Amino acid sequence: MADELATPSTNSSGIADPAPLGLAGFALTTFLLSAFNAHLTRGGDAWLGYALAYGGIAQLLAGMWEYKRNNTFGATAFGSYGAFWIGLFLYVRYAAGGPTNVSNDLGWILIAFAIFNLYMLVCAARVNMAVFLVFLALQLTEIVLFIGYLQLKPTDIANHNSIIHIGGWIGIVTALLAWYASFAGVKASVGGRLQLPVGRPMDI
Repeated sequence: MADELATPSTNSSGIADPAPLGLAGFALTTFLLSAFNAHLTRGGDAWLGYALAYGGIAQLLAGMWEYKRNNTFGATAFGSYGAFWIGLFLYVRYAAGGPTNVSNDLGWILIAFAIFNLYMLVCAARVNMAVFLVFLALQLTEIVLFIGYLQLKPTDIANHNSIIHIGGWIGIVTALLAWYASFAGVKASVGGRLQLPVGRPMDI
């Protein structure tokens, strides 16, 4: 299991590492949605198209390419969160406009992914510290937003409370950490003196 989780640092299959793409797609979409949650943006739809195309489809493809590299962790992480963004796009675009408790729905979606993210967080410790910190920040983001959304009135999704604002700021940190891990992966692939440290795996 440990060798399998360490495969992002190898390229025995002869194909490029898809992890930087998956991390970048996750980072940008998380950043846009988190900026909305933190009330840094005026509109709430800037993230929607990127949730489908970049955070969704591109990240899902990265997950499928991880299968080619025999990386179960990467395939599960990118495949699941790629599907998460596609599912969130479909929910907001086609379901949330109806007579439904949107804030309650989003809260339970987030806590469901927080459960998934918890065991991925444990496994991420065997990859490297950079990836572990991404999953740790994401865990906090999902839990805080879950609490915030459940406190909203039904369909009152436009009026965020302070807990959602905090979740938005934690989400921005999550995005920055994911961008760093993506940058480190791309820089490692092109070589050169400048290499970004990602930390060693933890022995758990």
